[in-house]
Amino acid sequence: MKTNLKRLAIFAFLGIALFSCSDDDSNPSDAAPQISDFEFGEGSAHSTEPMAYIGSDIHMEAEIYAENKVSSVTVDIHAHDLPVGEGEEEWDYEITYTDESLKAINAELHKHIDIPATAPAGEYHITLTVVDELGNSTEVEGHIDIVHPTTLSNISIDETVVRGEDFHLEFDIEAVNGIHSIMVDVHAHGLTVGEGETEWDEEKIFSEGYHEKTEAEFHEHIDVPTTAPAGEYHIEIAIEDEDGVIKRYEAHIDVTKP
Repeated sequence: MKTNLKRLAIFAFLGIALFSCSDDDSNPSDAAPQISDFEFGEGSAHSTEPMAYIGSDIHMEAEIYAENKVSSVTVDIHAHDLPVGEGEEEWDYEITYTDESLKAINAELHKHIDIPATAPAGEYHITLTVVDELGNSTEVEGHIDIVHPTTLSNISIDETVVRGEDFHLEFDIEAVNGIHSIMVDVHAHGLTVGEGETEWDEEKIFSEGYHEKTEAEFHEHIDVPTTAPAGEYHIEIAIEDEDGVIKRYEAHIDVTKP
């Protein structure tokens, strides 16, 4: 009788232990998702250097491990106090991905994010947040430099010119996407137009000899009419690349009487 009771007690103990283990196995983990190999860079080259061009895209990758499966992945991109120039618009970006391919214990994030052609150049902050099905979350951060695909150097523009003569503009251009056209606009504001004078505004577009080139030396002359009022004039240079992204540069010149 005692032997039977001992056996019964042992079986009961084993049953409780097995139930306890089974119950432990079914309990979800409180472990937050893990993010590794987070990298981003210029999209077309799948670069891992934290830099991308205005008007192109950012390539982004990460490996994710979530014991409770991924529920969502959010990417936030923003900057702080960047100067916004003419033709530019402040750019803040946020998107949440809930792709079925991401809803797994082991997931791979691979996305491309477009950068507007009007985004200001500068340093941007990136935050990647992963949330699992229990609401546990993990985030990683980084920074990326968004730069203009067109640059100017060795700029030389006359500061004064006598009306009836011409002034010269000279600079070197490097355009990742190739040059589409170069516009030079000359105008003034509020100048007094005297007798025999005519208000002067001029816009010239240059493409021959520059179109589709990725490197070029711009050297041109602008004629100033003999009837142009004397005074300070504003010069605006706009270089449009083959993707429609515009690089702007401004200067001033004084037009004087003979």
